Formats: sequence, C-alpha cells, structure tokens
Amino acid sequence: MPGMARERLAELLDASAAPAASSVYRKLSATDLSVVVDGVGPLRFPVSDEQGVQLRGLGRRARFGRGEQTLTDPEVRDTWEIPKESVRIEWTEAFAAVLDGMRAELGLPPHCELTPELHSMLLYETGQFFVAHQDSEKDDAMVATLVVTLPSAHTGGELVIEHQGQTKKYRGLKTAVSLVAFYADCRHQVLPVKSGNRFTLTYNLLLTGDSQDAAAEHPLVSDLAACLHTHFTTPVVLPYSHRRGDPPARLAYLLDHEYTARGLSWSRLKGSDAARGALLRAAAERAGCEIALALAEIQETWDAYDPDEDEDAWYGDHEDEDPDYGEDSGSADNRQYVLQDLIETTTTLAHWIGPETGRLEDISLDLSDAEVASTTPTADMTPYSSEYEGYMGNYGNTLDRWYRRAALVIWPRGQGFASRAEASPGWALDELTAMAGAGEIAQAREAARSLESFWHAAGRYAGQTELLGKALEAARELDDAQIAAMLLRPFALERLVPEHGPAFAGLATHYGSTWINGLLRDWSEGWRPGSYGLAQAPLEWLENLPRLCTALSVEGSPSITAARRIVGLSWTMFAGQVGPALDGPLTSRQEAWLTALGAPCSGIIAAATRLGSTDVLEDAQKLARTAGGRAHVLAMATLRAAGAQQAGFGELAVHCAERIRALLAQPQRAPGDWSIELPTGCACELCEVVDTFLRHPERRALDWPLAKDKRRHVHARIDDAELPVRHETRRQGRPYTLVLTKTEDLFERERLARECHEANLAWLTDDWKVST
Repeated sequence: MPGMARERLAELLDASAAPAASSVYRKLSATDLSVVVDGVGPLRFPVSDEQGVQLRGLGRRARFGRGEQTLTDPEVRDTWEIPKESVRIEWTEAFAAVLDGMRAELGLPPHCELTPELHSMLLYETGQFFVAHQDSEKDDAMVATLVVTLPSAHTGGELVIEHQGQTKKYRGLKTAVSLVAFYADCRHQVLPVKSGNRFTLTYNLLLTGDSQDAAAEHPLVSDLAACLHTHFTTPVVLPYSHRRGDPPARLAYLLDHEYTARGLSWSRLKGSDAARGALLRAAAERAGCEIALALAEIQETWDAYDPDEDEDAWYGDHEDEDPDYGEDSGSADNRQYVLQDLIETTTTLAHWIGPETGRLEDISLDLSDAEVASTTPTADMTPYSSEYEGYMGNYGNTLDRWYRRAALVIWPRGQGFASRAEASPGWALDELTAMAGAGEIAQAREAARSLESFWHAAGRYAGQTELLGKALEAARELDDAQIAAMLLRPFALERLVPEHGPAFAGLATHYGSTWINGLLRDWSEGWRPGSYGLAQAPLEWLENLPRLCTALSVEGSPSITAARRIVGLSWTMFAGQVGPALDGPLTSRQEAWLTALGAPCSGIIAAATRLGSTDVLEDAQKLARTAGGRAHVLAMATLRAAGAQQAGFGELAVHCAERIRALLAQPQRAPGDWSIELPTGCACELCEVVDTFLRHPERRALDWPLAKDKRRHVHARIDDAELPVRHETRRQGRPYTLVLTKTEDLFERERLARECHEANLAWLTDDWKVST
C-alpha cells in the first residue's frame, strides 16, 4: 500500500538522523570578550548603570521588519539600538571553540563552519521587551541567530525560544557571558526586563560549506529506495470508496524546519533536514527518480473549541437582545484551543529549486494526502497564522491553522515532464514550443499528450493572460488540432486580450471554423446560466472587446467569423446576467452596479457595430427599452462610456431622451404628500401593515409593539428597499416598540432625481444632438 510505504519511509528517516537541537546555550568568562563603544569607552563587566546611561544616550529605537516594511513600534519592540559602527568587539580563541560546539549540537556536519556577522548591539531598560517573532534572513547564507548577553545585574528579560511545540527559556548572567544560538525559523521573544539593564550583541550566523554529507553508501538508502518503488507502483484507494485509482504521481516529504524563499538551498538545510535530504537524494537516484527542494503552504482545519467559551451562548436564548450580532471569529494566534478531530488538510507547493536550473521558481501544485509524508506531524509545529470560527448553527467550532514547511518532492524519472508541468504549466508550454521549434515534433506531441490527465486544472493558475499567450503559441507549433484544443480548453474567454489577437487569428485560419467554434464554446462554458462562476464573470473584459475584434479582423474571413462569434457569446452572457436584474425598484446599490456596467455594455455595442453584428445590436436596443428606472440607468451609463456621437449608439440616445422627457412631464409630488410605495415582495401580515402605513399620504409615524424577530423582518424590508423611513426601537415594556417615521429625504430624493434628469437631457441634446 502506498500509505504504508510513505509511513515506512518517514519512520526510516526518523531513525536515521542524530538528534539535533534547534537552540544551543553556552557561557564564556567575561575575560573572553572585549567591547569598546565610541563615546563610552571599554565596557566593564558587569556593565554598570552609569555606562548604561551613556549607552542610552547613543541609542535609537530599534526597528523591526514586517513583510517588506521596516517599522518602529514600542508596542512590538521596545529596546534601544546602539549604532553598529560605534562598536568594536574582540573575542579570545574560546569563542571559535564555542561556535564549533554549537554547530555540532545544531546538527550541522564537521566540514561546515558558522561565521558570525555582527547585526546589532541592544540595550533593554527596565520594562522593555520584544514580542514573539521570527528573524528574517539578512544574508543568503544566514541559517541562525546568535544572541550574546553581556554580564549585568538585571532580572527578567529572558530569551524564550519555541520550535515544534517545545519552549526553552534562557537567562543572562551577572558575571559571565551567555551565548544562545538558534535557527532563524525559531519563534522567539524577549520578556520584559524586571529590574536593571540587559545588554546584548546579536549576530547573523552564516553557513559556509554544504550542510549535507554524502549518503550514497548509507545502509538506509536501499530501504528508502524500496519504499519509493512501492509508493510509485501501488494504486491508491480512492477517498469515500473502495475502488483503486492510479499510483501516486509524486511524494512530498515535509522537512522539520521552516525556510523562506531566499533561504531555500540544498546546501543550507538545517539540523536533521540536512541528513534526511542527503539520504532521500541518494535514494531517489537509486530508485530512478528525480527530486526537488520545495516550499509548501499547509492549511489544517480542526474541530476545536475554546475552553473558556460559554456553551449557553451557542444557542442564543437571550431575551430580546440588540444589537443582533456577536463576535465569534477572528485571530487565534494568542489563545489556546482544544483540538479534537482533523477535518481537512490542504498542502500546496508554492516554490521550488528548479531541477535543471538550480534557481528558485514559482510554482503552484496542490498535493493529495496520498502524496505527502512527514516524520514530524504538522500539528506539532507552530503555525504562522490561525483563525477560530465559533459555532455557526450548521457546523461546529473550527480552528484553521496555516504553516510553511520545506519539502523534498520526488517523482519517477519517466514522468519528469508531466510532474514538472503540473507544478509549472508555463514552463511546460515553453518546453513544448521549444521542442517543436527545434523540429522534434513527435517528441513534443508525445510530451503534450502526457499532460491530458491533469491539464484541465491549468485554468486556475495565476498569470492566466500570459499563460494563454504561451498556450496559443504552442498550439500552433504542435500542428495537431486535437492536442491544440486540449492545451487551450482550460482557459476562459475573458482571458483572451487584444495582444493575443494575431496568434488567435492564425489558429482560426489554420484549424478552421469548426475547430474554433468548439474552442469558443468550451471557453464560454462558465458564462452559461446555471454554470458555476457566472456571477463572477469579469465584465470589465468587455471594455476591450472592440480592440480585440480589430486585432482578429486583420487576418481575414475565418478570424472575422470568430470575432462575430465572440461578440455574440459576450452579449448572450451579458444579457443573461443583467436582463433579469432590470426588473424592480432602483436602489443606490443597484444604481452603482448598473452604472459600472455601462463600459462593458458600450464595448459590446461598439464591437458589434464594427463587425456588422445586427442581431446583437437589435437585442441591445430591446434590452435598453425595458421599462423601469434600472434599464434607464444602464442605458445612460452606456452612452456616457461610449462618448459623443459614436456609431451604433444613436438610436439608444434618442430613446433615453424620450424616456427622460416622459419622466419630467409627470406631475411633481405635492408638498404634503407623504405616500410611499413599498416594492413588491413579501405579502405577510407584517408587510401589509407596513404597506398600509407607507401608502397613507398624511400619516408620518407608526408606533408598533413587536417582538424581536418581527422587528428584524420590518427592518430588512425597509433597509433593502432603501425607503426614506427611519426605524427605531423604544426599549420600554414587553415587547419593545418599533417606531417608524417617514423622513424629509422623501422630497429631497425626488428633487435630486429631477435635477439629474434635466442634466442628462441637456447632455443628450448638446453632445448627441438629440432634437428637442
């Protein structure tokens, strides 16, 4: 069984590596260190309060990094940094011996060396601290940090280091120098100093030499290679069934330490990761496999609960409480939750060291559980982010945790192209184009066919526009209609941009109208009513439709036919999504949405005019003539996006002017008329009362004793329709009283609407030359 092979491999690797510490402590005599600071002179150990005052005079608030920013915030890091250029340090030979001992205890081999590079000198006064954090790698060769605490009479200020759920606390000494080295991925903090001053020197520890030993002759290599063979030849039992699928395509072994993209390197693996990496490289070679070093993003979702949470609050049985919303979710970083069952794990490879280039490459590859192995469970490590979701009614409490781990990714050498292509489709398309361009057409087609089982997912990768450009080029070079369709099928029509026009037009000419129509049908699948993603269709893409159609029109009739097909599909999608939403009252939310659709609608009409697509133009005019304020807003937004007197829009401008004149001809509201129309919808007894109140031309207020759930329903009807009615709850008696009051906004809205109509009519008359 592949699962058994994965587990056996993890067990072998667990037993292979000697225990390696993540942090190491040493101490030296005060006579082994000499520190001279300009303006202060030689420091005398233990450092006195008098010299502390002098150092404080030289210091500035220490900064810290957050993402790409460098910040100063005493709530996060409260300490003073002495200018590094003012500090001169000399060590005795004992320091080199300590560093070598630390190297060994950290699990780095004897042929490696740790070189200290001074980063800063710090002063922590009473009450100062540094919250939990991880060090960034200031140099490509940096693997660890060294904190040297100078002798001084202080209490508190302990250095607390956490790794894989284990916490160690280190204190400074009064008469000796304390040294603590720890890997850069360890989360650590400095607790508040309780009394006195804490003085430290911090070093970046740079690694020289390859952290991996040669492992080809290690006795475990044969056993590990056998595990790989079993893993890649045993079919997987499919989830939720007893049927068997194909054997796993790869194996990702998760390492114990965390690495950044900058620090990811075979030669700088930390502790036991280095030994296990060397063994797996040797085993992969013996098993006929390829191996890559990668970074993985892992999300675990747990069934969990907060031990301090009031269970009675889950059921919400509280008499008539307002407001109606609680606060059950948010960051869980600083709280302890009880984990119960693991619900789901998602593992995604985000970067790797290219097997051929040796350079860091961006990739995206989701791994199944059957493709992942580890010696240390992810749950035993420290997440970089957590989020707790309280009880929501349909499911229980959940805790999401996110981790970053390095991984060794292995796959059979014969599946190398497909394995790399699934992680990096752009690389695969470049390779196919290069092979075909070099005359290796048969090999390129065979490689392309190996992608078919997973290529349908290529449409979810980042950089779709660039990826489609590469796919269009490869589809032409391979000169095979079936393969070309397979490579292009995963994309969506909205990824086609004007820059793709010549390549797409060339394919239309080369493969013919039947082939291109089939491709366009596949690309527009997500636009059809009922298809997933319809509401998310990027309508903004339609703004550039005229430019795209111009680019397609260059190559001749086959591409012009394709352009007309694209315009027709675009209008079908647009009308199908927008048409049903044109019925009903006009709210500010609807107005903003329809106004934003003006540019996409204008793009379709302009493209249809350019191509002579009369059926699309006729349908657009019909849609614009739909009764109601919503259609008018869309029509006006379309005209404003088009610009004055553009071909294809004249009839729409005339219709809008006629509609505005009809609106302005209607009688205005009388000063004392307070009647309001409630939009159609719910016909319950509550809404009947609301409707009766709203229609009354003289009545302005209604006092209405109502229970909480009924008040909510009335609130929702008024707010959803954005009626000029204020609703308040008078918290007296049982039940409370809902007070509805019609506001002066009723008259102000009608005044502003009339001014808007007059301005629009003037614009149509002046810019579109619509006759009065």
